Amino acid sequence: MLFRFPRHVGRAVRSIHHVLSIRSFSDVLHDLSGRGFIQQVTSPTELEYALRSRQVIYCGVDPSASSLHIGNLVPLMCLLHFQLRGHSIIPLIGGATGLVGDPSGRKAERQLADVAQVERNVSLLSQSIRNFFRCGLLYAKTRLSSFSDITSDPEVKSNLDWHKNFTMLEFLRIVGVHARVNTMLSKESVKIRLESSAGISFTEFTYQLLQAYDFYHLHSAFGCTVQIGGSDQWGNIVAGLEFINRLNPSKSSQDQKAFGITTPLLTTASGEKFGKSAGNAIWLDPQLTSVFDFYQYFFKVEDADVEKYLKIFTLLPLSDIETMMKVHKSQPDKRIAQRRLAAEVTELIHGAQGVQRAETMSKTAFKHPNSKDHASDAQSLIDAFTGDPRMTLCKGNELLSVPVVKLASKYGLVQSTAAARQLVQSKGLYFNDCTVPDIRFTLEKMHLLDGRAVMIRAGKDKVILLAAAEN
Repeated sequence: MLFRFPRHVGRAVRSIHHVLSIRSFSDVLHDLSGRGFIQQVTSPTELEYALRSRQVIYCGVDPSASSLHIGNLVPLMCLLHFQLRGHSIIPLIGGATGLVGDPSGRKAERQLADVAQVERNVSLLSQSIRNFFRCGLLYAKTRLSSFSDITSDPEVKSNLDWHKNFTMLEFLRIVGVHARVNTMLSKESVKIRLESSAGISFTEFTYQLLQAYDFYHLHSAFGCTVQIGGSDQWGNIVAGLEFINRLNPSKSSQDQKAFGITTPLLTTASGEKFGKSAGNAIWLDPQLTSVFDFYQYFFKVEDADVEKYLKIFTLLPLSDIETMMKVHKSQPDKRIAQRRLAAEVTELIHGAQGVQRAETMSKTAFKHPNSKDHASDAQSLIDAFTGDPRMTLCKGNELLSVPVVKLASKYGLVQSTAAARQLVQSKGLYFNDCTVPDIRFTLEKMHLLDGRAVMIRAGKDKVILLAAAEN
């Protein structure tokens, strides 16, 4: 059964503080709907009844990259909400299915992944997922009045554990015998590919059976009753439910029934999708997307997206978000909602220290020339920028002997010295928010913060921090 929660449910949902204070298992669906997490649900009435008691919920992660990105956060945040209600969760990495490739949402065949790279990604993602839930619980403790007493990290699993010893004959006898080709052909992901000139390989055609077996295995071995996935996973989730029903035809009691939930794919107001394949991923790994860039991405979110992101990516009560949006809409130029969004999500992923660093960097990099609301001492800036590619420790007396236009070019602020000269001529190159007066200008000791650091900025939002290395 297909069900879509009506929009008015979100307006009637109670504050998450109240929901969690009474330690309710079942109200999670209404809260998730109000926050915009729910795209589709199978058997919603029965699922709501089942959620009155503790359930086991799983969500899969594709190991096509070595880090999570914010597109992964939507189903993982959904999983976190279930964990905070006291349900058991299983984050599952596709160590086996990642070697095959999911055809969902693709018009052409994936290239087969390198086995060693997938194994490396599985290891890195396992740690990344554990970090997310560990930070998520710390974040929740500072935002929620109470929630279930969770002391252990969820056990991250890889489906390679049960697929690696599966022979072809066993797969055909156990899984293939229950699959109906006409049903498999009716899946949207398959139909799209069959209509294309590229077609679909047998390998990708059978992907849905591998994922279906995952749900069955977790259901049988761990009592898993709910699968969460992006909206493009609807067909694969339904295939898993059908497989469970076929292998367990005699089990009809409520506690044995399985369900599926899909979340919307994360897109901007213009409909652009986020992710590795789209080329615009915002990574959770600070080595791939710095804490500063992570913070700045959410700070720069358009007004059309900010309320949606506050509901999905934070644990702020819906009533607080509604109040904040009223204030924001009365003074949109102050970006009150974006500032709160950036701080909340950065704390969720990088902790309170990450927020402090990002805000210090932001206030310094983008402050008004006459503003006093920024870190003005060199050590505070160096501490904030440590690990960020925008900071470079310069050797010797370079800061006081090389013209600023050449420093800007050498350390990657602009593409060339000629580009830096053009910025100077248009009054667009700055040092510590002072305009570089001419192309020959060279810094003096008095221009450096504490005699050892300088912030050079091109235009509105490109900055580098250069600091003299200590002897």
